[in-house]
Amino acid sequence: MRKTVYFIVGALLLLTACAKKQVVADRPAFSSDSAYAYIEKQMAFGPRVPNSAAHMQCAVWLIEQLRACGAEVELQKGQMPDYRGNNQQIYNIIGHFYTPQTVSRPRLLLGAHYDTRPWCDEEENYDDRMYNVPGANDGASGVGVLLEVARQLGKRMADSALTTPVDIMFFDCEDMGTPRIYTGEEREDTWCLGSQLWATNYSRQPSVAYKYGIVLDMVGAPDAFFPKEMYSTTYAGNYQQQIWRSAEQLGYGSLFSNQQSYPITDDHYYINYIAGIPCVDVIHYDIRNATGFAWWWHTRNDNMDNISKSTLQAVGEVVMSQIK
Repeated sequence: MRKTVYFIVGALLLLTACAKKQVVADRPAFSSDSAYAYIEKQMAFGPRVPNSAAHMQCAVWLIEQLRACGAEVELQKGQMPDYRGNNQQIYNIIGHFYTPQTVSRPRLLLGAHYDTRPWCDEEENYDDRMYNVPGANDGASGVGVLLEVARQLGKRMADSALTTPVDIMFFDCEDMGTPRIYTGEEREDTWCLGSQLWATNYSRQPSVAYKYGIVLDMVGAPDAFFPKEMYSTTYAGNYQQQIWRSAEQLGYGSLFSNQQSYPITDDHYYINYIAGIPCVDVIHYDIRNATGFAWWWHTRNDNMDNISKSTLQAVGEVVMSQIK
């Protein structure tokens, strides 16, 4: 009887060990070191305030990176009115990843904004509010993750192993919303100008079919917390469930919480509302804070000190798990 028990226990231990090995082996390919380096490169340009020299240099670099990964790159130009009613020049950058066998299939849309906010309007000191936000987490982190995703997609294309076509979109002028220091009459829809432009154009003349989308925003913090954002639940609940389930299976359930957050106006909202494409927002949000965001959000402290490779790895693996 004792030998039988020992045999059963031994067999269970062996199966457990094999299962653990299988989980590791099934992890999607993703390098947080690479994503981190992409963030550092963006930061080296300086704040990517729309139409500044740093912004344009970064845009050129993003196009080069996407092309180096094998993407067909599209530069969408246009104008949108800002909070004062003045037209802002928009440069959306889109990388199309597909093969001849997959070009007609519905695509996965992956998005992040690459601009940074012109004002540190959450600074306590009023004089500091006129500085530009460095944008390590708010902007560069989502772009860094997606550039590493692009690198992995390039490998799959080279091996003829890409079965899901993907469009990676770097939206412009997301962070141009009305600043707290403005005292004039406020217009509506002053945030996410780039995604509004793209979604409006797409709604008028859909070029390709999208299955659903994922937007990444502020996805690099050491203490990141990604609850289920309300607009995502409303417009793309099934896909949100799918993504969060994958996160739990990968061991990241503590980051991707089942807690429901308030609705957040982000690029995904206009992709859902205007373009009619189900889209999920992965965004750091904590209802315990006054603003819902990190204490250094929209301040001069949004720098590389607040970027964690382990968070980047988690988000990157979760995104890659959606690309079959």
